[in-house]
Amino acid sequence: MTPRELDEDDIRSRPKRSSRPRTKDRPDYTQATLGRVISVDRGRTGVLVEPNSQVITAMKSRELGKKSVVVGDLVRIVGDISGSEGTLARIVVVEPRLNVLTRTVEDDAGMERMIVSNVDQIAIVIAAANPEPKHGFVDRALVVAFDQGIKPLIIVTKCDLADPSEFLTQYKDLGVEQVQVQRGSDLTALREKLRGKRTVLLGHSGVGKSTLVNALVEAANRATGDVNDVTGRGRHTSSSAVAIALDKSEINEADGWIIDTPGVRSFGLAHVQRDRVISAFAEFKEAIEHCPRNCSHDEENCALNHWPSLDEKARARLNNLRGLLREGKLRT
Repeated sequence: MTPRELDEDDIRSRPKRSSRPRTKDRPDYTQATLGRVISVDRGRTGVLVEPNSQVITAMKSRELGKKSVVVGDLVRIVGDISGSEGTLARIVVVEPRLNVLTRTVEDDAGMERMIVSNVDQIAIVIAAANPEPKHGFVDRALVVAFDQGIKPLIIVTKCDLADPSEFLTQYKDLGVEQVQVQRGSDLTALREKLRGKRTVLLGHSGVGKSTLVNALVEAANRATGDVNDVTGRGRHTSSSAVAIALDKSEINEADGWIIDTPGVRSFGLAHVQRDRVISAFAEFKEAIEHCPRNCSHDEENCALNHWPSLDEKARARLNNLRGLLREGKLRT
């Protein structure tokens, strides 16, 4: 068989790369519409656009990469911002955050999960019973609140089932406000503490966060659940965080917002530096100044072991601090 001679049609040449020069210039979005994220669910984000209080649906643009968008974020959006059914805008910029509420997923200490941003207050919601309140959870939430400069508030639900006074004694000297409620109780005092603030509700499943939201805002219609009789844990009813205006008749910042979040099963602190965990226990500051260098605060020579002003309540708080320092690999 005689080989065929090749001609120019048999020669494949790779086309040149685009001749258009690359540029570092990026689109200027400084004048793009500003809005606040009020819901995030399966890739779709609800954004409140002022001053008309229009809620539009948007999605994160590719240029944001892996950067998360969470409830509370101030964002810049482009595209169709009419809010009409079926329209979809794009989030192109997430403005710098004043603070963030994050937790470490304890099953994987290296995984940090952001919950909300730009809040004024953290309402730590616990139940007086069913499920039983845990000091460890409250202490972790207080650590994150103090670390981010967010005002904490403890709300105790189901007070018709048990008296939470003894549980709350450890926190009375910390300047943390407390509110006790039960089904059907007057919520006037709680409304005053929430007014004019963006408050995130944080608590385990089953403590009554969604029930509380429905009592505060009748039109909220948040799904509620029960506590498992076998495990003592609540069943998840909220699948995503959502911000709800306290006065649904007229959405504005003056009345305040509450952010309902899914119930948490774990609230790790591996993302918080060790020194910041310690600083959340301000009552021990003077004693710790007398500790030996590089003290772990859980050893024989620790000054806290011999500090004369430690009463029974302070010793309980010290045990809580040492428990937090022991239980995970905190950042140094």
